[in-house]
Amino acid sequence: MLFEYNFRSYNIRLVLYVLVLNIIGILVIRSAANQEMALVGKQVMGIVIGFAVAIGLSLLDYHRLLSLSAVIYGGCIVGLAAVLVFGNRVGGATRWIVLPVIGQLQPSEFVKIGLVVFFAEYLGKRQAVLNRFRILAMAAALILLPLILIFREPDLSTSLVIVVMFSCMLFVAGLSYRWILGAAAVLIPSGALFVYLLQYNMVPFLKEYQVRRILAFINRAKYAEANLQQDNSIMAIGSGLLHGKGLNNNTLASVKNGNFLSEEKTDFIFAVIGEELGFIGCVVVVLLIALVVYECLYMASKARDLSGKLICIGIAALIAFQSFSNIAVATGLFPNTGLTLPFVSYGVSSLVSIYAGVGVVLNVGLQRKTTTRGGVLL
Repeated sequence: MLFEYNFRSYNIRLVLYVLVLNIIGILVIRSAANQEMALVGKQVMGIVIGFAVAIGLSLLDYHRLLSLSAVIYGGCIVGLAAVLVFGNRVGGATRWIVLPVIGQLQPSEFVKIGLVVFFAEYLGKRQAVLNRFRILAMAAALILLPLILIFREPDLSTSLVIVVMFSCMLFVAGLSYRWILGAAAVLIPSGALFVYLLQYNMVPFLKEYQVRRILAFINRAKYAEANLQQDNSIMAIGSGLLHGKGLNNNTLASVKNGNFLSEEKTDFIFAVIGEELGFIGCVVVVLLIALVVYECLYMASKARDLSGKLICIGIAALIAFQSFSNIAVATGLFPNTGLTLPFVSYGVSSLVSIYAGVGVVLNVGLQRKTTTRGGVLL
């Protein structure tokens, strides 16, 4: 199969955009970590491993992965269950597991990619009967199980990313507008009721800190102390002005030296970008992420079958929504969620998993649908 690919269709642009984001990430992480080279070394290792995984998957026919979708789904469930049983508890959450040789791993990051592959196969095979209640009910049950396990870690932000990703795939697969309007008719009033109950601490499935984050977003004046991290982030971004203060600046007022942010290498890395690289640096990062998402959508439009299209849509939705959420948190547009900025934030699990998704997308791009013009095969 390897030699049957048309390598002129290999999307080098996507690879270059991702690598440039990685380089920016390394520079900013090095600065945010006060040039602690051990962290930089781990990030570089994550990039090297992730890049190798992406290249390997880009040469593996994605239909082979689709044929293993049930095994992949089972692996996702086992991994998430193992975290709850054997995982390390850090900062009030159990999201990581330590494996021999590999070290610390965050399974939920890989579950995102696994669910994209699984539902690409599931929805792709059932397009003709997708809008039947039985099919949608089964899809809902299949997505609900990993969501419950992730939510119990607790990891509400990753659960939201998966819901958005799954919803985009479902829509592209051909979900009827009757179902969409019906869901909206239920979700909108339910959302209003949720906010009302939240104010009286009557939502039992949310942790106290999650409730305060949401309430702080709704009523910033009343819960000002809960917005301290985001307020500091906004000030840091604004202080960078147009060109920024420069990488590795050591002023006391810097977010990394003034102890203003607790997760400047991960959740709030965009604040460091704004402070040190300025408005221009922020625009460059946003533009590169937008180009990555565009290339995924472009390859979706050229995919040879629905399953390939759904893989590209799922990865595009994942990157787009997670990036938007991270930046929205840093700029005060979203409540604090704890999501990393893809390809930029520190984290080996996040890097390797998102690279795996890019690798599968690249393979979909290598197997474009054939079209003819004037009887000539294009």
